[in-house]
Amino acid sequence: MRKAGQICRDLHELLAGYIKPGITTEELNEIALDYIQSQDAAPSFLGYRGFPAAICTSVNEQVIHGVPGMRKLKNGDIISIDAGVCWKRFHADAARTHAVGDVSEKHKKLLDVTERCFFEAMKHASQGKHLHDMGAAIEEYVQYNGFSVVTDWCGHGIGRQVHEDPSIPHTAQKTRGPRLTKGMTIAVEPMINVGTHELDIHEDTWTVVTRDGKFSAHYENTVLITDGSPEILTL
Repeated sequence: MRKAGQICRDLHELLAGYIKPGITTEELNEIALDYIQSQDAAPSFLGYRGFPAAICTSVNEQVIHGVPGMRKLKNGDIISIDAGVCWKRFHADAARTHAVGDVSEKHKKLLDVTERCFFEAMKHASQGKHLHDMGAAIEEYVQYNGFSVVTDWCGHGIGRQVHEDPSIPHTAQKTRGPRLTKGMTIAVEPMINVGTHELDIHEDTWTVVTRDGKFSAHYENTVLITDGSPEILTL
């Protein structure tokens, strides 16, 4: 999983260099597929439940599961790229949201808060803590900064399958949830919206969008729980 995480990390660093006005989301997908295969790995998402691409490319009000296509990025957009890598039957999963050219101050703050709330959760990602502790930390930080947390979708366990138990909520829960134990590997992936947390599904049946059309950002890493500080496998 460390090797899968390294490939996933390097993939995101590679794609970041291509994100600029004029490139299409399909071109980003082709770059991703070529790179993953060059590492003797496979894209975890391609064909997963019928998904047609190697990565998810979600632009602006698209929250997750955006399907790559002929859409050209333009100045002021933001784009979330979610990528999974399988190496020797083990998976890693990570997402990053990027500014395209010059973006508004509000959307710069959205990207910063989305990344920061992940690391707020990491303060509680150690043996003996509970899932509730991470979710509560994310929700508190996001609400303090005036944004909303997506509740319809969540993080997940990961290992021999790209999606495993347990589900990882990004808000406070009524119960404490499972206890974190050394050796667990989980994908923590807060999705943060400028406006409402309410979502709709696009007519393509894949792309999740904000109901009010306002922008959304996504930040994810694959995390190994230890008896001390967590090891983030995709950083």
